[in-house]
Amino acid sequence: MQPILEIQGVTKRYGGQTALRDVTLALPPGIVGLLGPNGSGKSTLIKALLGLVAVDAGNGRVLDYRWPDEARILRDHVGYLPEDDCYIEGLQGIESIQMMARLSGLKRTEALRRAHEVADFCDMGQERYRTVDTYSTGMRQKLKFAQALVHDPKWLILDEPTTGLDPAQREQLLDRIAVLAHEKGKSILLSTHILHDVQRVCDWVVILVGGQVRVVDSLENLQRPSQAGFQVSVVSDTEILQSKIAEHGISVSRLGAGDLRVDGEGDHVLQAVWQASRESGVLIQRVDRFRNSLEQTFLDAVVSTEGVHAHS
Repeated sequence: MQPILEIQGVTKRYGGQTALRDVTLALPPGIVGLLGPNGSGKSTLIKALLGLVAVDAGNGRVLDYRWPDEARILRDHVGYLPEDDCYIEGLQGIESIQMMARLSGLKRTEALRRAHEVADFCDMGQERYRTVDTYSTGMRQKLKFAQALVHDPKWLILDEPTTGLDPAQREQLLDRIAVLAHEKGKSILLSTHILHDVQRVCDWVVILVGGQVRVVDSLENLQRPSQAGFQVSVVSDTEILQSKIAEHGISVSRLGAGDLRVDGEGDHVLQAVWQASRESGVLIQRVDRFRNSLEQTFLDAVVSTEGVHAHS
């Protein structure tokens, strides 16, 4: 597959601080999660890609455009949801969306039609006719999402799109992101610090720490365990079940208060687990194939970077 983005050697400094350090990256189509702790350089990278900040070094291609030379043209083909609020007080929601469509070159009538279309997709309802300065945080996120979509861009860059949303609103937004990728064929860069959002919708993961790319891989690979096994969840008496499974000659370890990792694969392992449950009287809630934790991968990337900086 042709990469959406290929950049090499991107460096950005703010005075004596290096925000991006020799970033080289290729992103495939689909949904890519950009993860990193606060101050990792995620927002700087996004603004650099959009040509909103000038880089000190680096070049490449984004979509079919030379970067950073053609960043201005590139912006016409990218939908951007910024982390910070950006709206003009006194405008209705639908007027704000139409304005963004007009700025992208759509004529007035077509801009209004598209504005209503994306407002429907974003479930803005009748609130589209209220002034934006009266909006809740959730409505402002819907507004920014609609503004990013209105000109039908090839690529969407979403910077912390679920910030301030309640759990139901978060799931609804993630559902819409998945629809855009899987049904509308759009590629999406989802910048977030919320691991659940990445696990929920992303195909690929980039972890940026200290302005450096630490991990680039598919979510499937990152969650594939190095050793086959099962995760066994129980309500209580975890240690009792652990001891009983071990008596069957199966390697077992604690993952948390109510979870065990049972190593191995095949029917004989599962049969031993269920036999141990019957013998101990401990009820099993569920058994899943073991997957590595994205959280652990993220923590390992952060720790390894801190170690590098400590010795440099």
